[in-house]
Amino acid sequence: MFVDVHCHLSFPQFDEDRDQVVQRMLDHDVHYLIDPGIDAPSSRKSIQLASGYPFMRATVGLHPHEVMNMPAPDLFDELESLVADPNVVGIGEIGLDYHYPDHNAKAQQEAFRTMLNMAEKHDLPVVIHSRDAWDDTLEILRDEHCSNLRGIMHCFSGTADHAAACIDLGLSISVPGIVTFRKSPLPDVIRTIGLEHLLTETDAPYLAPVPCRGKRNEPALVRYVTARIADIKQQSLETTAAAVAANARTLFGDPA
Repeated sequence: MFVDVHCHLSFPQFDEDRDQVVQRMLDHDVHYLIDPGIDAPSSRKSIQLASGYPFMRATVGLHPHEVMNMPAPDLFDELESLVADPNVVGIGEIGLDYHYPDHNAKAQQEAFRTMLNMAEKHDLPVVIHSRDAWDDTLEILRDEHCSNLRGIMHCFSGTADHAAACIDLGLSISVPGIVTFRKSPLPDVIRTIGLEHLLTETDAPYLAPVPCRGKRNEPALVRYVTARIADIKQQSLETTAAAVAANARTLFGDPA
């Protein structure tokens, strides 16, 4: 069984053929999918979609790209009100992204801390996005560290040292299709990480793996990510897929 712990199946890119995408996913033995929210409306849509599929769960989050200005307190109240839904298994997508010049670092940091505190309060794992912001991401995670901190570093793009620091904090490393790209540094990073700390994702509709690079990504393609990890770790595909699926269940619970 393959797992996709980060797929935006609720995004509009799938509105025209979502049923067919789901069928291809099941046909390729992907039987666990987590759809993350990036703001209040998308979190509600993720929950609604997850309620219709026994193999799907949702997370509630505020993506750093959605934090251009300091969010009003009632936004966090609205997000927290969604956490009680039984299909919600985590807080995310949250974190920091300094890639674009118009980012508001202070607002992102405050929102990140607020959402980490929400995860602690509700004893939920986190789904963390970090791009061009590793120092601040790790500093905040250390500042806000708590005994129940757990979750994933989504679409991991850091170094082996960054991965080790995240694992020390109780987080797992979620590997995207980038690992299949010819010049990707991720294989060298993955060689330093135990299989018990690894998860697989598509981040669909983005970042389709080889041999589908440049096309719309979808959950059925997570098998290519798993196969590449198996190759890197010199393990069978079956062993790797079983280990990753067990990691996902430990972190987010059983899919059904």
